[in-house]
Amino acid sequence: MTLLLKLAVRGERVRSAVWILVIVMLGAGLVSYIQGYFPTQEALRTYARVISGNPIFLGLGGPVTEPSIGAMAAWRSGGLLFLLTAWMALTIVIRHTRAEEESGRQELMLSGVIGRAAPLTAALVTAAVAALLAGALTSAVLITIAMEAAGSLAYGAAITAAGWVFATVGAVTSQLARTTRTATSLGLLVLGVSYVLRYAGDASGVSLLTWVSPLGWSHLVRPYAADRWWALIVSLLVTAVLLVLAYGLSARRDLDSGLLPVRPGPAAGPYLKGAFSLAWRLQRGMLVKWAVGVTVAAALFSSLSNVAPRLAEQPGRVLDAFIQRYGGPSGDPVDAYLWIIVLLLAYTVALYPVLATLRLHQEEYSGHAEALLSTAVSRLRWAAAHLVVGALGTLVLLALGGFVTGLVYSLAMDEPAVGRMTSAALEHVPAAWLVGAVAAFAVGVLPRVSVALSWTVWGVVIVAGDLVGPLIGLWGWSRIEPFHYTPNTVSGEPFSVAPLAVILALAALLTTAALIRLRNRDLG
Repeated sequence: MTLLLKLAVRGERVRSAVWILVIVMLGAGLVSYIQGYFPTQEALRTYARVISGNPIFLGLGGPVTEPSIGAMAAWRSGGLLFLLTAWMALTIVIRHTRAEEESGRQELMLSGVIGRAAPLTAALVTAAVAALLAGALTSAVLITIAMEAAGSLAYGAAITAAGWVFATVGAVTSQLARTTRTATSLGLLVLGVSYVLRYAGDASGVSLLTWVSPLGWSHLVRPYAADRWWALIVSLLVTAVLLVLAYGLSARRDLDSGLLPVRPGPAAGPYLKGAFSLAWRLQRGMLVKWAVGVTVAAALFSSLSNVAPRLAEQPGRVLDAFIQRYGGPSGDPVDAYLWIIVLLLAYTVALYPVLATLRLHQEEYSGHAEALLSTAVSRLRWAAAHLVVGALGTLVLLALGGFVTGLVYSLAMDEPAVGRMTSAALEHVPAAWLVGAVAAFAVGVLPRVSVALSWTVWGVVIVAGDLVGPLIGLWGWSRIEPFHYTPNTVSGEPFSVAPLAVILALAALLTTAALIRLRNRDLG
């Protein structure tokens, strides 16, 4: 058990440290943002009134019960910090249970004097400690910058609780699924549903939806306002129940198997005509899931576009800055809101080519690529097939998101916008391809760190981007990410080919370097 724990900690020493650092920086950065934008109590009260009267804002962080710097900072960052900590803990457990079992390493370790439950215990302890560090360090930093101690401790406890709940969710999905991909998909599905339920509950005022959401239990603490520690009892009870369930399921199944039935599916041999058709078959399931998610998100956010004109009537520095930053030449609050929807879709869809490209890494290290390349298929055709499928999928997702946004907006506001929104979304395709090209470069040139590097690059793009960066005080940092250079044609900025051509050239250069290196290096 001790050796397994040391092994897990060693494997997480960099990856989890980055997660924790991001969480702590976001928690402290939002305090600085609130202090800079709302220096007076009256400004805080105005901001709280704007939030309380808008379902979109209420859904982001829940109701604001006290117009203080701490409460507003927790409202602004809490939803994101709880989500990130839960995601971190979930993936840690799956990585050190189901992934180790799928690779065969766990079977080798269990052939020694190690108990059957030891790998699961080591993974859970590692995830629990990581979540505890994220919460404790966030509390310590907030107290250091003169925030209220009681609220800071409650905030840190809520962050830790979200991680503990989803660590046990990962433990359960690792017993149910036979593959790492399925276990991760199930865990992220639970996380996504939890966020949607919490968002819907806070936005609509139906508290029952918040109470049935695992993320909602951390929101109910209301740090710096109510400091309701008792709300964490629900998180602890559910954690305990899921722990018992995970160990019980682990004892009932065979090694390298899951409790959910695995269907071989229909025979697809006649339809697989080459590397491209195989890549499409391997990637199509993920593309369909992404398409559904993008459609739902675009429809949901664009249906609320009629709220923007009412927001513009509210006085306040934050709304003036909001319209100035995103309204472009038109200065229209509706255009500003529509551009934010496009940006949100673009930053999110940029993860898709990363995941599609990392499928190359997975195929390589699982041994599937070696078997495929023992036939007449060349390395370049194999790699190019996955990259092309990922690139075309990115284009389809952005086009779909823009089309749905324009269609729902047109129906809600009785104003044609399908063409305008679709073209605005497609303008972000080169930037999304560049993020995917960085992942391809990592897989081809730096395979050992390709997964961590690819996720880190996407995370930096998100944090430094035009949406998150200003919220945490990173003004000007957006110049390091490609989406910043896409013109805001929704709000009247003229379309410019030059920046998009430069971005495409960089993407092509990185992809070419990746393919050349992949062709010449050893696999595995």
